[in-house]
Amino acid sequence: MTTYLLLAAGVAVPLSVAAVVVLARRGRQALVPALVGLGVLVAMTVVFDNVIVGTGIVAYDGSRILGIHVGFAPVEDFSYAVVAALALPALWVLLGRRRER
Repeated sequence: MTTYLLLAAGVAVPLSVAAVVVLARRGRQALVPALVGLGVLVAMTVVFDNVIVGTGIVAYDGSRILGIHVGFAPVEDFSYAVVAALALPALWVLLGRRRER
Protein backbone atom coordinates (compact mmCIF):
# COMPACT_ATOMS: atom_id res chain seq x y z
CA MET A 1 0.00 0.00 0.00
CA THR A 2 1.28 3.47 -0.79
CA THR A 3 2.63 5.79 1.88
CA TYR A 4 0.45 8.76 0.94
CA LEU A 5 -2.67 6.58 0.77
CA LEU A 6 -1.97 5.27 4.27
CA LEU A 7 -1.61 8.81 5.55
CA ALA A 8 -4.82 9.88 3.85
CA ALA A 9 -6.79 6.86 5.02
CA GLY A 10 -5.41 6.85 8.54
CA VAL A 11 -5.41 10.56 9.28
CA ALA A 12 -7.22 12.64 6.66
CA VAL A 13 -10.39 10.59 6.34
CA PRO A 14 -11.12 10.26 10.08
CA LEU A 15 -10.35 13.95 10.69
CA SER A 16 -12.52 15.02 7.77
CA VAL A 17 -15.44 12.85 8.88
CA ALA A 18 -15.19 14.13 12.46
CA ALA A 19 -15.05 17.71 11.20
CA VAL A 20 -18.15 17.27 9.02
CA VAL A 21 -20.02 15.79 11.99
CA VAL A 22 -19.07 18.77 14.18
CA LEU A 23 -20.08 21.25 11.48
CA ALA A 24 -23.33 19.45 10.66
CA ARG A 25 -24.32 19.40 14.32
CA ARG A 26 -23.86 23.17 14.43
CA GLY A 27 -26.21 23.51 11.47
CA ARG A 28 -26.26 24.94 7.98
CA GLN A 29 -24.71 28.24 9.06
CA ALA A 30 -21.50 26.38 9.88
CA LEU A 31 -21.59 23.58 7.31
CA VAL A 32 -22.42 25.51 4.13
CA PRO A 33 -19.60 28.08 4.40
CA ALA A 34 -17.13 25.29 5.21
CA LEU A 35 -18.21 23.34 2.12
CA VAL A 36 -17.96 26.47 -0.05
CA GLY A 37 -14.48 27.06 1.39
CA LEU A 38 -13.63 23.44 0.64
CA GLY A 39 -14.62 23.90 -3.00
CA VAL A 40 -12.56 27.08 -3.33
CA LEU A 41 -9.52 25.57 -1.62
CA VAL A 42 -9.62 22.40 -3.73
CA ALA A 43 -9.92 24.49 -6.91
CA MET A 44 -6.92 26.57 -5.85
CA THR A 45 -5.02 23.40 -4.95
CA VAL A 46 -5.66 22.01 -8.44
CA VAL A 47 -4.12 25.11 -9.99
CA PHE A 48 -1.13 25.58 -7.71
CA ASP A 49 -0.26 21.90 -7.20
CA ASN A 50 -0.18 21.47 -10.96
CA VAL A 51 2.18 24.42 -11.24
CA ILE A 52 4.60 23.22 -8.57
CA VAL A 53 4.53 19.57 -9.66
CA GLY A 54 4.50 20.37 -13.39
CA THR A 55 7.52 22.67 -13.11
CA GLY A 56 9.44 20.16 -11.00
CA ILE A 57 9.56 22.19 -7.80
CA VAL A 58 7.97 19.20 -6.03
CA ALA A 59 8.24 15.58 -7.11
CA TYR A 60 6.62 12.41 -5.81
CA ASP A 61 8.10 8.93 -5.71
CA GLY A 62 5.91 6.96 -8.11
CA SER A 63 6.07 3.87 -5.87
CA ARG A 64 4.48 5.78 -2.97
CA ILE A 65 1.42 7.16 -4.77
CA LEU A 66 -1.61 5.53 -6.38
CA GLY A 67 -0.78 6.86 -9.81
CA ILE A 68 -4.08 8.74 -10.18
CA HIS A 69 -3.43 12.36 -11.10
CA VAL A 70 -5.42 15.54 -11.52
CA GLY A 71 -3.25 17.08 -14.19
CA PHE A 72 0.26 16.61 -12.80
CA ALA A 73 -0.73 16.47 -9.12
CA PRO A 74 -1.31 13.09 -7.47
CA VAL A 75 -4.78 12.72 -5.99
CA GLU A 76 -3.32 12.04 -2.53
CA ASP A 77 -2.00 15.59 -2.43
CA PHE A 78 -5.55 16.91 -2.14
CA SER A 79 -6.11 15.28 1.24
CA TYR A 80 -4.25 18.12 2.98
CA ALA A 81 -6.53 20.75 1.45
CA VAL A 82 -9.65 18.77 2.35
CA VAL A 83 -8.59 18.34 5.98
CA ALA A 84 -7.63 21.99 6.32
CA ALA A 85 -10.87 23.24 4.79
CA LEU A 86 -12.98 21.07 7.11
CA ALA A 87 -10.95 20.76 10.30
CA LEU A 88 -10.20 24.45 10.80
CA PRO A 89 -13.86 25.56 10.77
CA ALA A 90 -14.72 22.60 13.01
CA LEU A 91 -12.04 23.65 15.49
CA TRP A 92 -13.39 27.20 15.35
CA VAL A 93 -16.82 25.83 16.27
CA LEU A 94 -15.48 23.59 19.04
CA LEU A 95 -13.13 26.15 20.59
CA GLY A 96 -15.20 29.23 19.89
CA ARG A 97 -16.92 31.42 22.39
CA ARG A 98 -19.92 29.82 24.03
CA ARG A 99 -23.10 31.83 23.77
CA GLU A 100 -24.83 32.69 27.00
CA ARG A 101 -28.42 31.46 27.07
